[in-house]
Amino acid sequence: MTAQPLYPLTLRLAGRDVLVVGGGPVAARRASGLIVADAIVTVVAPEVCAELADLIRSGAVTWVDRGYRAGDLDGKWLVHTATGDSRVDAAVRADAEESRVWCVDASDHDASAAWVPAVTRRHGVTIGVAAGGDPRRAMAVRDAVAAGIDDGTVAPFAAVPAPADRPRRADFPAGTVALVGGGPGDPDLITVRGRDLLAQADVVVADRLGPRTLLAGLSDRVTVIDVGKLPGHHPVPQDEINAILVRYAQAGHRVLRLKGGDPYVLGRGGEELEFCREAGVPVQVVPGVTSAISAPAVAGIPVTHRGVAAGFTVVTGHDQLADLPGGRDHTVVLLMGVSGLARSAATLADGARGDDCPVAIIEDAYGPGERVTVGTLAGICRQAAELGVRSPAVVVVGDVVRLGHHAHQHDSQLQPALTDHLTKGL
Repeated sequence: MTAQPLYPLTLRLAGRDVLVVGGGPVAARRASGLIVADAIVTVVAPEVCAELADLIRSGAVTWVDRGYRAGDLDGKWLVHTATGDSRVDAAVRADAEESRVWCVDASDHDASAAWVPAVTRRHGVTIGVAAGGDPRRAMAVRDAVAAGIDDGTVAPFAAVPAPADRPRRADFPAGTVALVGGGPGDPDLITVRGRDLLAQADVVVADRLGPRTLLAGLSDRVTVIDVGKLPGHHPVPQDEINAILVRYAQAGHRVLRLKGGDPYVLGRGGEELEFCREAGVPVQVVPGVTSAISAPAVAGIPVTHRGVAAGFTVVTGHDQLADLPGGRDHTVVLLMGVSGLARSAATLADGARGDDCPVAIIEDAYGPGERVTVGTLAGICRQAAELGVRSPAVVVVGDVVRLGHHAHQHDSQLQPALTDHLTKGL
């Protein structure tokens, strides 16, 4: 069969609804890539693999727990199907064709209307290779081009000086790694030391939720490797991230791992440090401002306050909630907690906190989509659904919510209770 001509295209999917049909590792990889592109991702599958389960728990994707049905494509811009069942994939493909929705079919590249290229990034350049739908060939070509850029044999990168040709800082020498906490995303909230080291790096391995606007100001000589959005759901697996850090450091580069928040607060910084040390690569850690504290601060909510809350706990999963100490005087901060909000709210309401315990959800703190929603454990899920709350978001549970700027705007019942509580505390 004669190969059909193709039209290469790059899509801007930020804020657009896309669908992934299937719950296996291929579907997880496709979902991760869509998340990095800021798409609004829905996964339809009766079962999901561990990687997708992480994405669902984090709130990065919405999971519809069933098989594919006609009508699932309504309102979607793009669909990826990777069920492993050719009949289901063919049905999705046919519905997409009828609905004029672009469909990527992982099971049949010949019949697919669109393909996902093998992608990497070097020096601000995105390299995408399709190779006629052959993924192994595409990855081989991609890696060959990337290697040529790295060693300067591919123009116009031949003039890029080797790391040894550049000035060195005594505290960030060649062949070392710096794990830098970038804070919650605002470029002004990275530490002075973190920003200084960033300016000295040869290679930057970046998460999505750090201060990414700072990357645009880096020299063209710096290699920026984009490895994803949030801890636990990277398009590049964690073991590969670890290998990248070591590989570039052992090649004589100054490698900076730019992470959102703080490397040691649910950021897998400890794993990366351990891997580098085991490989004999020196590592330094630069703390960062964690979103667990800074996101509530945007809304005027302190995680502790004299007479209101003397301690707080930061968690990501649902399973830990039943064993948390204290009542509403012990603040609970949920990171990546949007997708599991219903279960989390029910568990916390069943304990000492009660269903009238105040809750705040802070979306996209310090970002253009910053929004604060305040309610109680009994009603927060309904509010979140009505408002379309989505990740990234931090959920705060406890009486400290009543101290926030937005409490009176969202639930007038919180204010009298706050007065009573503070009066009792005094």
